[in-house]
Order: sequence, then structure tokens, then C-alpha cells
Amino acid sequence: MKIVAICGAGIGSSGILKVNTERVLNRLGLEADVTAAHLKTLSTDAADAQIILTSPEFVDAIGPTRADIIIVENYFDTDELSRKLQAALE
Repeated sequence: MKIVAICGAGIGSSGILKVNTERVLNRLGLEADVTAAHLKTLSTDAADAQIILTSPEFVDAIGPTRADIIIVENYFDTDELSRKLQAALE
């Protein structure tokens, strides 16, 4: 499974989201390739992704995709992230 965390620059908040996603997946006993990316390279980085993680302000910029888009309100809330990932994977 491939998960892509996106933000405007691909460094700060997507990096935080990537690390927290890896922690959540580890707790859930799941494996995935988790990548941090920015909007300019999203079409390439997320071409084969099953899940895209982002904040509300970037949803409209994602464009057409086959991936499930998960909107994360608080990148530091691993409980929120866990709930949303589990729901997407069911």
C-alpha cells in the first residue's frame, strides 16, 4: 500500500504527517510506503497511491485521483489519524 501525505511545500507539515502516519500504522500492525510530497509533484508522487493525506485547504488542489483522500484536521492527533486510516482501510 502507498500513502502520500501532501502539503504546499512538501517539507514541514507533510513530513510531520508522514512520521505520525508511520507511527499509527506500526501501532495497527500495518505496513505501507508513506511518502511526503508537495502539490507540484502530487500527480507523479501519488499516481499509484491508495491514500492521500492532506489538510482541508489543499483538497481542491488535488484534482482527479483514484486514491482515497483523507482530510486530517490536526496532524499531531494520532487518534484522529488512526480512526480515519482504519475507516479508509475497511
